[in-house]
Amino acid sequence: MSIKAKQVAGVTTLVVVVVFVMSGWQMATLMRLRLEQTQAGAELLADAIFERAFTVTSAEPVDPYGALQGDGGIRSILLASIAYTEGQNILYTAVVRPTGEAIVHSSPEFEGQVMPELEDFTPIVEAGPVQQAQAVYSERRFEVRRPILSGERPFGVIRVGVSTLLVRDEIRDALLRAAQTAIAALIISTLVATLLAQWMLRPIHVIQSGLSRLGRGELDVTLDLPEREFKDLGSSFEAVSAQLAAIKSKVPSASAEFESVMENLEDAVALFSAEGELIFSNAAMRALLPDFGTSSGASRSALSNLAVDHPVRQLVERALAGRKSQGPVSLALGPLLEDQEAPERLLLCHVIEDSSGRFLGAMLVARNLGYLTHVHTTLNYSRKLAALGRLMAGVAHEVKNPLNAMTIHLELLKQKMAAIREPVAVTAVAGVGAPAPPPRPVDLGKHVNIIADEIKRLDQVVVGFLKFARPDELKLQPVQLATLVSEVVSMTAPEAERRSIAIKTECQPDLPEINADPGMLQQALLNLALNACQAMPDGGTLRIACRPGARRRVEVDIVDTGVGIPPENLGRIFDLYFTTKEKGSGIGLSMVFRIVQLHDGEIEVQSAPGTGTTFRLIFPAV
Repeated sequence: MSIKAKQVAGVTTLVVVVVFVMSGWQMATLMRLRLEQTQAGAELLADAIFERAFTVTSAEPVDPYGALQGDGGIRSILLASIAYTEGQNILYTAVVRPTGEAIVHSSPEFEGQVMPELEDFTPIVEAGPVQQAQAVYSERRFEVRRPILSGERPFGVIRVGVSTLLVRDEIRDALLRAAQTAIAALIISTLVATLLAQWMLRPIHVIQSGLSRLGRGELDVTLDLPEREFKDLGSSFEAVSAQLAAIKSKVPSASAEFESVMENLEDAVALFSAEGELIFSNAAMRALLPDFGTSSGASRSALSNLAVDHPVRQLVERALAGRKSQGPVSLALGPLLEDQEAPERLLLCHVIEDSSGRFLGAMLVARNLGYLTHVHTTLNYSRKLAALGRLMAGVAHEVKNPLNAMTIHLELLKQKMAAIREPVAVTAVAGVGAPAPPPRPVDLGKHVNIIADEIKRLDQVVVGFLKFARPDELKLQPVQLATLVSEVVSMTAPEAERRSIAIKTECQPDLPEINADPGMLQQALLNLALNACQAMPDGGTLRIACRPGARRRVEVDIVDTGVGIPPENLGRIFDLYFTTKEKGSGIGLSMVFRIVQLHDGEIEVQSAPGTGTTFRLIFPAV
């Protein structure tokens, strides 16, 4: 039952109950009043007969009973009692002896006959509504009695017979009027309740309409709720609608990102519904099994296109039938190459369930074991290189300690030689029997300086190697590349002005942030900018550009118009200690490459002799 129907039924029932209760109370009151009125009329008639009987018997006739019977006044009262009490339920009036014979009666034919006593009417008048209703509807007759005494002894009894038939007729009429009133109240209350429910439930209907529109996909739905009590509810509904609109606007991009990720997976992936229909397959799966196309027809018949005994079909059908993951299964699968066997694949079929455990479908994954073997080999090789790097870093550290000691002792030797005032002379060794040649002076300071310079150069090599092998710990934080590029340009400006180089920057202000170590990234960009300036001895243009790239990436280009890099050297520029400069260390570009690697980035180089060089750094956006 709807809320409106419940409200109408509730109001109508309440009105009908009130009408019935009030009608019952009215009928009970009417019944009591009519019974009391009947009793009062009977008592009044009995009092009138008693006064006349007292007058007749006070003359002390010889036969008082005969005097009463022959008295015209009493007879007139008795005969007129019926007409006088019309509408008061009086049946008869009589004066009877103590033995029960009627002395006088409103119906003379009953005079002299014994009259049986009827039920006393007074207890009925004093009873409750239920007892009164039972007396009225039981067709019983009652009497109102008034005793007559002669001195101390009973002389007779005045009996007035009453009936409740007229009371019952009046109650029936009252019931009819109450029923008519109840029906009218029912109709009126139903109409009023309907109008009231329409007015009170209007906000709920407005909300229901808004929810229906949301369910049909309409967004930015607003509610017209003029009532003050529903203003907050309307504001909350509009906020939810706005949030749904924002979420829906993000869904296409999220779906596109999901498909982009799936399409670029090395593993072949396919999704099946619970009925076995192909929902999605990436490029690797379509290349592996061409039957898994993207058209609707191919989606419905992807599995049926495979042979019944095909291992892929059997694996997926077992997973869907048993609703349990299957695999892994290893088999040769894929297109055959000339003079080669089909690559070995590892097949797994995973069951997909929602958060409540409801079965949704299955996901088929085919992994290239050859590629995994290659990856494992590369990882092992990388581990060995890392171990070798740690070993070399330890050796370099051990070499640095003796170099420091040699530098200290050379300085001490210089101080001692400076204290000698006379020049140092060396005597040559003479031959056998020959006279000794005279001693000749020797410039020891020159040799000491040469040794010191070579030790310093060797120390710089060791320091560069340690810095490359063990870089500083990364302190990642969100970084705005436009700000970082501006700082690098400020530091490069003096060198650019000295070489007559113009610097241009092209960085968008709304560029996505990247997660990076600002100090390290600034050092990498500064190394590239200074290298670019050094590659333009006759001046030129240095351009630094930032822009968003594909797949949520950010690209930074450092472009110069310098001498360029020879093709034979292009593949070696990032090698440690490789340099073509006269005083270069061969560490700068190696450090740039290492910093980009630590930030999960990529670096690309394009160069041609005489036209310039472009370095492109690619970083993932936050």
